Amino acid sequence: MNPQTTLPPTPAALPPKTVTPGTSGGRRGRRSEVRLLAGLGHVALAVWAVIVIVPILWTFLASFKNTTEIFSSPWTLPAELRFENYARAWNKANVGRYFLNSVIVVSCSTLGTMLFGSMAAYVLARYKFWGNRAIYYLFVSGLAFPVFLALVPLFFVVKNLGLLDTHTGVVLVYIAYSLPFTVFFLAAFFKTLPASVAEAGMIDGCSHTRLFFQVMLPMAKPGLISVGIFNIIGQWAQYQLPLVLLSNAKEKWVLTQGIADISVNAGYEADWSGLFAALTIAILPMIVVYAVFQRQIQSGLTSGAVK
Repeated sequence: MNPQTTLPPTPAALPPKTVTPGTSGGRRGRRSEVRLLAGLGHVALAVWAVIVIVPILWTFLASFKNTTEIFSSPWTLPAELRFENYARAWNKANVGRYFLNSVIVVSCSTLGTMLFGSMAAYVLARYKFWGNRAIYYLFVSGLAFPVFLALVPLFFVVKNLGLLDTHTGVVLVYIAYSLPFTVFFLAAFFKTLPASVAEAGMIDGCSHTRLFFQVMLPMAKPGLISVGIFNIIGQWAQYQLPLVLLSNAKEKWVLTQGIADISVNAGYEADWSGLFAALTIAILPMIVVYAVFQRQIQSGLTSGAVK
């Protein structure tokens, strides 16, 4: 007796496909919403770019004009390139000295911020101990504390330490001012680094110090570059802190103080071209720094999310 064989169902016997009404229309609607939001985002970015670029470009062009051209034809190209405006601002207005002071202060404070901030962030991110979270939140709470509220007590603290009107006092305050953001940023970055690498280093005989400086710190290079650039830009543009801490030592002023002094004197001496030349000298280094390290900054900001 031959066994019965079951034949596959014919196409006519197959159940009809169920089509959810409105599915294709819903997808098209979502795609339309995405395109609309993307278009609005591009428009907003274009408007923001214009708001940022136009004043910088106008300042750069005004730095090559004389005072008459600045007020009579502000939106035209300069009749000639007057590089003497830069020479006058650099020498007569002491922008060269202020520029050097800013380089010294920002270099030392950024180095100290990155060293202490990375060490604190690494310990808080990779080691578990009593009070870990409390110390971390203490650092993070500094992000919500306005600097101008601490100017008066800060003045007396620095004065009692004998560091008033010194670059050392400004550097220490800059480091303390920048640590909250640095610790917050790097702690999140150190958490993304693989624990297997640290375990392998400890098995090979690395001490905790050697493991940090020779293994973990090089792996965190993208994050270090990103937060370092942010600290450089923030400290370079700082005005309130040096105004309070270096008020009586004009030869130690930083660039923001010098430009503010030039802007006050420009109203009496009518040297607006020298003022815009000084502004250009202050702006260009930060633009160059950001342009050179743009890819590293983007890599550091996105690597944590990718990992």
